[in-house]
Amino acid sequence: MKISRMALNAALACVCFAGSTFAQEGHRGATSYQKTAYSYGYEGETSPSDAAKEAAPAATAAPAPVACDNGSGCDTACDAMGGCGTSFAGLGLLSGDCCLGDPWKLCDGDVCGWNIGGWTQLGYHTYATPFNFNQHPDRVNLQQQWLYAEKVADGSCGIGFGGRIDYVYGVDAQDTQAFGTQQSGWDNPWDNGIYGHALPQAYGEVAFGDWSVKAGHFFTLIGNEVVAATGNFFYSHSYTMYNSEPFTHTGVLSTYKLSENTKIYNGYVMGWDSGFDDNGDSWLTGLSTQLTDNVSVAYGLVLGRFGARTANEVGEMHSLIVTSKLTDKLSHVFWTDYLDSDNGTNRAVERQTYDLNNALIYSFNNCLAWGNRFEWYNVERATNFGAVGVQNGRKDVYVFTTGLNVRPHSNLLFRPEVRWDWDQDNLIGLPLGSGQTTFGMDAIFTF
Repeated sequence: MKISRMALNAALACVCFAGSTFAQEGHRGATSYQKTAYSYGYEGETSPSDAAKEAAPAATAAPAPVACDNGSGCDTACDAMGGCGTSFAGLGLLSGDCCLGDPWKLCDGDVCGWNIGGWTQLGYHTYATPFNFNQHPDRVNLQQQWLYAEKVADGSCGIGFGGRIDYVYGVDAQDTQAFGTQQSGWDNPWDNGIYGHALPQAYGEVAFGDWSVKAGHFFTLIGNEVVAATGNFFYSHSYTMYNSEPFTHTGVLSTYKLSENTKIYNGYVMGWDSGFDDNGDSWLTGLSTQLTDNVSVAYGLVLGRFGARTANEVGEMHSLIVTSKLTDKLSHVFWTDYLDSDNGTNRAVERQTYDLNNALIYSFNNCLAWGNRFEWYNVERATNFGAVGVQNGRKDVYVFTTGLNVRPHSNLLFRPEVRWDWDQDNLIGLPLGSGQTTFGMDAIFTF
């Protein structure tokens, strides 16, 4: 399918104007891509593939903004600063309600039943993170210029139809393209230097009662992080997400609401990160459930052929996420993946990885949250991965990240962080030897 970039941009712009008058083959080197559990309270900001984690307690991220209505929800200091939603709660960032006001939307209301929106993300980091996002250091980058159009299929009163399309431009776009197949497939050739264009989602959906089925190109169920900047607490990404998970699939995926707290997912997909080209045959399945008021669990599985075009990789990919609300302000996320794949004729594309990820997040109020993430990423077998590759051995990398979510306004979020990478086995070949300390920060403006 050949689509003009200018025509695409113009079409999306016109739709919004009319309304105002959401893993890959080694991600360019390993194999995988994905999606997360943090929600910031805006419709459409997180990708629909985050549906598997929608039962997670909301406290795993900075709380959604508090709407302002004649001072309700606002503390005295906020009102004293010149009106509800115009600033932090005075200088008391660590206390108070911190009313932020109602978010501004580019398209006020829907357009023929479709919700139109997006965000702009600018980012800066002092060093590149090898084999991961954030590859262009010491400069301000347009990470994501994201636009989406979505209509949720509502089957509560009979058959309902919907769908979604996502478009992204920026330095993250090349890692969001369908590069699991030939170079000319889907959006893979849409590059512009270090920048690029991508259509990570384009699907239709039908719903009836407790069932819904989507068909097309969509984000995976696997994992706890996503490509969309608004779906993650941290600016930087884990090695797990980038190197051991699919980002997108193309095929059919059903969702069945077993109970008020439990959903089951089943589908057939054409491998990993393939656009609309056949890249294998896989079973995509999962389950999300709210075990208690404070604990939710999400499990995902991809089983079958992950890639057929460039490498006939066959295997299994498991992902388990447990989200716990420890107190009203403190939440914990445990996330682990296991990947094992084989190829009878080309050992270079075989992979076996395992990981443990933990995130502890404390929300002071609606304006401020503090998060800490620790990752152990283990590679048992992956000849084509890392600085020197791994074959019949074991190499590990450890990462600790601490950072803030600072929200001065409903539409604006800053995410400063400090990240420490330990690479004792020279798995990823850090430029500063066995360790690297990186400062990074981004700003996200939603609309």
